[in-house]
Amino acid sequence: MSGPGVGIGWRPEIAEFVGGLPGLTFTEVIAESLHHPDPRLLALRDRGVRVVPHGVRLSLGGAEPVDPGRIAHLAHCAELVRAPLVSEHVAFVRAGGLEAGHLLPVPRSRDSLDALVRNVKATTAELGVPLALEPIAALFDWPDDEFGEGEFLTELVDRTGALLLLDVANVYANARNRGHDPVRVLESFPLDRVAYCHVAGGRESEGLYHDTHTDPVPAEVLALVAEAERRCPPEGRLGHLLERDGRYPPPSVLAAELDAIADAAGLSRIT
Repeated sequence: MSGPGVGIGWRPEIAEFVGGLPGLTFTEVIAESLHHPDPRLLALRDRGVRVVPHGVRLSLGGAEPVDPGRIAHLAHCAELVRAPLVSEHVAFVRAGGLEAGHLLPVPRSRDSLDALVRNVKATTAELGVPLALEPIAALFDWPDDEFGEGEFLTELVDRTGALLLLDVANVYANARNRGHDPVRVLESFPLDRVAYCHVAGGRESEGLYHDTHTDPVPAEVLALVAEAERRCPPEGRLGHLLERDGRYPPPSVLAAELDAIADAAGLSRIT
């Protein structure tokens, strides 16, 4: 693999823009959308762009075992796009046969950690590539957490051998909503395990900051990109990826956001 770079999440609505980026070295695709892969995505794969399948439905943080069929699909996605790794969330999406329809935060308890470790190990045993875990943006915490977030994540990656997908926008959102210093939160994470980073926009509503993926990346998140770049060992990292999931702006605006991320990270522009 080549060194770190700037990427953008592949979505059908912006496929032509993504495919036309001259310096693009990696992208990310929702794994659950790869039941019928788009030829435009496969064309990126064939020209040497690294494609990372990003799962949203495994429910690694659930008390129930992960569905073997979902694990098999994620492994198939990795083979299909010749992925260097795959990623999923530190979250649960179902319980007792009910689907939440959202990524929900796990309690930072010993029992929850043990369940996560079991599910992550069961998943990685069937994958042919490494797995990176993404802590989510959450609008609430469970009461009586036994761990701080950084401590919880460090033990999780230590016990499973998994990598960390560092979403700096999620770090900012959670810190802002909890009244914490985002740089201090960032420093508590296992930064030596970072595989790559997410960057996204958000907005404040009713006193809370929401990680929307549909708004511009704020200056505070770009500043945290720079902080992450200074603190994360560069070896093996894929880089910083812009997430956009709706209300897509004109190509010139998307290009400017990618340039801003590259500048904040001290990386080459890809537009």
